[in-house]
Amino acid sequence: MTALRFSGPVLPSDEVRDVYVVDGRITYEPQPGAETVARGWIVPGLVDAHNHLGLDDGGAVPDDEIERQALADRDTGVLLTRDCGSPADTRWVQDREDLPRLVRCGRHLARTKRYIRNYGHEVEPDELPAYAAREARDGDGWIKLVGDWISRDDGDLQPSFPTETFAAAIEAAHAEGAKVTAHCFGHDVLQGLLDAGIDCIEHGTGLDLDQVQQMADAGVALVPTVQQTSKFPDYVAAAREKFPAYATTMEGLHARRRETLMSAYEAGVPLFVGSDGGGVTRHGDLVGEILAMADMGVPAGDVLAAVSWRGRAWLGFPGTEEGAAADFVVLDGDPRSDLSVLGRPSRVVLRGRVVA
Repeated sequence: MTALRFSGPVLPSDEVRDVYVVDGRITYEPQPGAETVARGWIVPGLVDAHNHLGLDDGGAVPDDEIERQALADRDTGVLLTRDCGSPADTRWVQDREDLPRLVRCGRHLARTKRYIRNYGHEVEPDELPAYAAREARDGDGWIKLVGDWISRDDGDLQPSFPTETFAAAIEAAHAEGAKVTAHCFGHDVLQGLLDAGIDCIEHGTGLDLDQVQQMADAGVALVPTVQQTSKFPDYVAAAREKFPAYATTMEGLHARRRETLMSAYEAGVPLFVGSDGGGVTRHGDLVGEILAMADMGVPAGDVLAAVSWRGRAWLGFPGTEEGAAADFVVLDGDPRSDLSVLGRPSRVVLRGRVVA
């Protein structure tokens, strides 16, 4: 196989180097006769840390649509996806050399009739720990809990399960070697999850200062999905008449979401980037989330690290070191000065092949 050569500043080191690809792996050893493919800024493949491959508004989608979603993500440089809950069986994606690497969380674990229909396993409290253990065994080292959702009986956002039930589910997943993340919009559910040793929070708009410090101290990650939380006013408008308390809660969460995100950043909470792609959010727009996080105040360099080498390390994947699998993007400009170039890669290299 002919060696491929790429040249330019290699991030995060910023050293201008020749990167060679041989048998699907990176080497910095010169390769005589290598084919020069591209020059530009070389960045480890992007990470979508909150994606719903195989999902649309009605639930699971067929394999041809899953393929379309995965290709839409891949062609914008997303080469590693953490599926944050999907009703579709996407294992076959992991066998496709041309599709992004996939870390599966399995199905959402939600309370009966307290989540979006056809998305997750809907269970009662006494069933949750067993389901958590099962999804942990069936997935790729993560499971996803629905921490809170609207309670139509109360007319407001409420935790999906009692605190002790969440704790038992987290313990069951950890016993199987899996980490746990949870959808959390509001405040009330968070303390119990954090005290139970959860590994990650999705959205996190209800966090307070003590909780972000607890997360920072324990290394609990936050995936803020800024584009998703920007839709809260739509939820408010739809709920105002029938569920006024819920509308008021969501209004308050939306109003302070920038303050919450920046308090987490300043406390040192590990932040990662997730598009929430699936359902109403289209695939292939991770750059929109990248720019949204920067617009909220997270420095461009930290957003870049979170969506690339830092995100890859968090999920257990290498960057651009010697011998690593050749998963990277080549950019025509420096993403540290213009994050938008991440949405326009000149080359996308996956498993050592130029795929876009």
